[in-house]
Amino acid sequence: MRKLGVLVLGFILTITFAKAQVASDTSAKKLVKTDSVARTPGKTLDKIAAVVGNSPILLSDIELSYANFLVQGNQPDPTVKARILQTLLTQKLLAQQAAIDSIEVKEEDVDANVDRRMREMTQRAGGQDKLEAFLGRSVIQYKDEIRPDLKEQMVAQKMQQHITEKLNVTPQDVKKFYDGIPKDSLPSFNKEVEVGEIVFQPKLTKEEKDLYKAKAEELRQRVKKGEDFGTLARLYSQDPGSAPEGGDLGFADRTTFVKEFTANAFKLKAGEISPVFETDFGFHFLQVIERRGEQVHVRHILISPVITQASLDRAKVKADSIYKILIKDKNIAVDFSSAAAYYSDDKDTKYNGGMMLNAEDVQNRSTFIPTDKLDPKVALITDTLKVGSISKPDLFTAADGKKSYKILLLKSATNAHKANLEQDFPKLKEYAYNDKVNKTVSAWFDKRRKETFIKIDKEFQAYDVLKKWVNTNPEMVIPETKIKSSSK
Repeated sequence: MRKLGVLVLGFILTITFAKAQVASDTSAKKLVKTDSVARTPGKTLDKIAAVVGNSPILLSDIELSYANFLVQGNQPDPTVKARILQTLLTQKLLAQQAAIDSIEVKEEDVDANVDRRMREMTQRAGGQDKLEAFLGRSVIQYKDEIRPDLKEQMVAQKMQQHITEKLNVTPQDVKKFYDGIPKDSLPSFNKEVEVGEIVFQPKLTKEEKDLYKAKAEELRQRVKKGEDFGTLARLYSQDPGSAPEGGDLGFADRTTFVKEFTANAFKLKAGEISPVFETDFGFHFLQVIERRGEQVHVRHILISPVITQASLDRAKVKADSIYKILIKDKNIAVDFSSAAAYYSDDKDTKYNGGMMLNAEDVQNRSTFIPTDKLDPKVALITDTLKVGSISKPDLFTAADGKKSYKILLLKSATNAHKANLEQDFPKLKEYAYNDKVNKTVSAWFDKRRKETFIKIDKEFQAYDVLKKWVNTNPEMVIPETKIKSSSK
């Protein structure tokens, strides 16, 4: 059965607006040079790869996005260039229609999106200074450079939403869609379960925690007496990300850190050192290195408390007591939900009745999870439970090494089967909706392509993904945009 639920319009790959970024990176330049535009002085350095209406798409935009694709570790694939061009054609066509239909985005939303992307890039680079060195320009300058492209992308996305915003599917639509699927092509669904959890994390007593707080305070006093902050951070900080850098976290804004960290970082002046404070990660103290408007450059030292066997034992005692209360009641599911809300230490599930969410369908907040996507230990335990029953408290170790006790509830279980309306109506409804969206968007593009002047350079016309976009108007010749070479 063909893949459903993928918008025809869907952006084939995420184009990072990395013209300046890639152009400033030597390895990326070499990648562009080997499979791109001639660099010989006096030769054409750029040309128009396509035109949509009155908007050109430069070959350099495609080449630099492709270079960024390679820099990220992907294998060379010339068809990616065609998919990049398809994305840009899609974006241009949508943006032009948006202008006609007065579809706009707020400037503050564009600014917020630019800031979010810059935060992500800053974190990946290891700080603002390193990012600016990589880009070869200031963050402010780079934000100005990517803003127009990002705004156009946001307008295009909003136009896409406008095209499909009034679509819905009725039960009759779902049945018609299901009946139209050949019986030998019906999708198969693996066994799915709904699993609830009450999580009991080990907690240290105040006396136990004070030992770690005192260690952090001791290091803070050593800094205040003149010892080098960076050296102490490298030796003692338990933040694996920043300790090798002397505790340096680079520049960040108020949304980057947890609230306790932010509160301390933004109330100090450059050079000042905070008191020791606690977060979910442990005990910290920090030093502000520099302030730039709403960004602050800090370094910190973290001392993380070590969970003791005594704290694990206390968590087990608490879990055992809640388990005994639950099994005495006939309506376990109701009491389980209340107990999760009151006792569970897992913030992701406690306000959802304790129910785990399908990590691959979080948008719809689906609680139906294929058993092959469950944590192996959760799958092993729930496989022994009857629907509506709970497990005895058991010790779990998370991917980050943290331990906790959990009580699990098997709320429901559906065996592997071929799709049918009775069991799978919600999934089939989503498939039917996506199918309607696909057809609506395809029809919209077919109509707009016929009404809009589109010309694609011969270099790209042979690619299958672009054949629907090719305008064979023989009178149009793609002009070449000459760019002066810096070579003499």
